[in-house]
Amino acid sequence: MRTEQLRRARITSRVAMALMLGVVAIAGATYAPGQDLELRESRSVGGIYTDAQGQLRNAQVDELGRLARLRTAGLAPIPAELGAAAPMRKVSLKGLEAAIREAVEAGRELPDEVRYLAGLQQVQYVLVYPEHNDIVLAGPGEGWKVDARGNIVGVTTGRPVMLLDDLLVALRTARGAARQAISCSIDPTGEGLQRLRSHVSKLRTIGNPAQTARGIEQVLGPQQVSIAGVPPTSHFARVMVAADYRMKRLAMGFEAAPIAGLPSFLSMIPATGRGMSNMLPRWWLEPKYEPILRDPEGLAWELRGAGVVAMTEEDFLTATGATQQTGKANPMAQRWAEAMTAKFEELAVAEPIFGQLRNCMELAIVGALIAKENLTEKAAFSMPLLTGAEVLNPEEFFAPKQVDTQASLMKKGRNWVITASGGVLVNSWDVVNRVESGAAPAAVHAKAAPGQNAQWWRN
Repeated sequence: MRTEQLRRARITSRVAMALMLGVVAIAGATYAPGQDLELRESRSVGGIYTDAQGQLRNAQVDELGRLARLRTAGLAPIPAELGAAAPMRKVSLKGLEAAIREAVEAGRELPDEVRYLAGLQQVQYVLVYPEHNDIVLAGPGEGWKVDARGNIVGVTTGRPVMLLDDLLVALRTARGAARQAISCSIDPTGEGLQRLRSHVSKLRTIGNPAQTARGIEQVLGPQQVSIAGVPPTSHFARVMVAADYRMKRLAMGFEAAPIAGLPSFLSMIPATGRGMSNMLPRWWLEPKYEPILRDPEGLAWELRGAGVVAMTEEDFLTATGATQQTGKANPMAQRWAEAMTAKFEELAVAEPIFGQLRNCMELAIVGALIAKENLTEKAAFSMPLLTGAEVLNPEEFFAPKQVDTQASLMKKGRNWVITASGGVLVNSWDVVNRVESGAAPAAVHAKAAPGQNAQWWRN
């Protein structure tokens, strides 16, 4: 990853610190009960809730399954043809636009198949049909359900389905993403880091672990959420922040990974903590694709090798509390990044917020491809509702602004360790700028041509 782009994106967050006898891991605090679960949780994304003041919190665990029942009750029956898994579901953007217009003009709510993009779970092909004035997105899809925690996922795979709201944001921000990459970060303030540096310099022992942890929380203070490239009130933004937040809690050991083989970063630090003093390993997630394959006519595009990779770079905490980039990765931080990357696909099912993040990344890449290659002009199709030329407002959430610091202690040698972990960077134009030519997509293009019926999706 380009260091300068990372510096601009400021992808950093939690602080973990090994004092003389222990490690302090700092991450967002868990939300305490007190508000009505159904009203609050129905607005949460990925188990993360943001209140009207922009305070980010872990949502209360729904032990009774009320959220799942609430969302299940809101689902309409799935059309039979959409219920079964399809290896290549085709979604016509022209037909999707028409279905949205029909509902809007009739004063009806958008049907579930529109809101969930006909159950599409991945975009493998972007296909242009000038003779039909259409662009078709194609990839695997299936019917959808509400899982036990209230997430909308595929009925057989458990993978999240793509959402219309995220597509709207991806299309409308695509050209801007060429100038500024889509990103989010959760950062301690410079003043907080300086106070923390001064505070821990006076500590000679852990003492009472709970008291020491609370003192560190108060000294560091709230951490700031920043979002670039997409509206901070959008579902897309909330997905990035929630995935960032969840990754940090896994790294810092505040939550056990729901899959085997992904230990916390803190558990990977050797007892000596050797080589970690004053260093801030920084992790972030970004899309990783092979070069896009284009047919000779420039009408069929295949997105290959889709994946998400965890990256790391090391910062250094100065005596004033400022951070400086070193351009290097700490070996232990690299090991955790590699474990996160290797387990991401499995994690994306067990913890659907990571699957939602991958979907958002892919839709951003689709939007960038359509914008860069002027595919709407090639198709002679303007899709004003999807691109925002006509008013169609996606759902809005409270914009996340800050999160309380949470600290805990565990014995881990005698060295000081300071770490800030996490972030999301979606360099969609980096992906679409890498293109190779080949004949293979043309065969899919020929088979996926829109039919004469009015159905906007097909298997």
